[in-house]
Amino acid sequence: MEKSVTAFCPGHISGYFLPVLGDDPARTGSLGAGMVIQEGVSVRVTPSEDHGILARRTGPGGLILEEFCESPPLTYLAAKFPGTFRIETTCRLPIGAGFGLSAAALMASAFALNVICRTGFTFRQCCQYAHEAEILHRTGLGDVAACQDGGRDYRLGPGVGAEIIRYHDLRIPVYAVTFGPLPSPGILGSEKALDQIARAYPGRRPDSPEEFFRLSRTFAEGSGLMSPAVREVLSACDREGVYASMTMLGNGVFGLGKRAAEVLGSYGEAFELRLASSGVRITGEGP
Repeated sequence: MEKSVTAFCPGHISGYFLPVLGDDPARTGSLGAGMVIQEGVSVRVTPSEDHGILARRTGPGGLILEEFCESPPLTYLAAKFPGTFRIETTCRLPIGAGFGLSAAALMASAFALNVICRTGFTFRQCCQYAHEAEILHRTGLGDVAACQDGGRDYRLGPGVGAEIIRYHDLRIPVYAVTFGPLPSPGILGSEKALDQIARAYPGRRPDSPEEFFRLSRTFAEGSGLMSPAVREVLSACDREGVYASMTMLGNGVFGLGKRAAEVLGSYGEAFELRLASSGVRITGEGP
């Protein structure tokens, strides 16, 4: 067994989605469109006498901004592998803000655990375990599937085995501002919320970045999820001619191009995000 293994998985912003609730996690997930972003979650797994989890969000210079010592989805995932481990996750984006970080943490952990345990699970099996943990704990629907690779994604079915069309056409940055978490379990566990989300789903493929933002905005308006703060920022983007929509599921806004940075920056820290060219991967093995 290796002394430690590190892995990285990019995050994901969902623009619009259609929930699909199957009779098991493999048939549950979502259709829809989003973008895989370069920022994500780095995971370091080491053997330990007992299971332990440490999740950190860091700022400039490695300053610790948030720290958590438990994660039911990660605990569930770790039980799929033989042995006991310490799982340390690190990210720079806000947690629970619609950046797909729960999926990224699960994906990176599954791949690191697979290497350190030498279990020999396939790429698809690792993704399936991560997806199962996310579905059962209601922390997401389609982010794991999206983060198998990079680009703008258009998911044609639920689960990690469904067809996904990917576009690598977004060459300018996207900026995002957040006003705090929008807890996924409360929404994904609500039949009323899911019904309204399903009615808002546009059901069209976004063949350009601009079309992606237009369809995402239409979905956001009809989803019933927009907070007053999000609505105010989107109105400001409209006045300035900025393509923008709501981060799903998060209490925030993401917009296209440098002008978006100026508009969003007047409401809080504007995070610069770029399209990822690839998905989850092992980044190191050693002491």
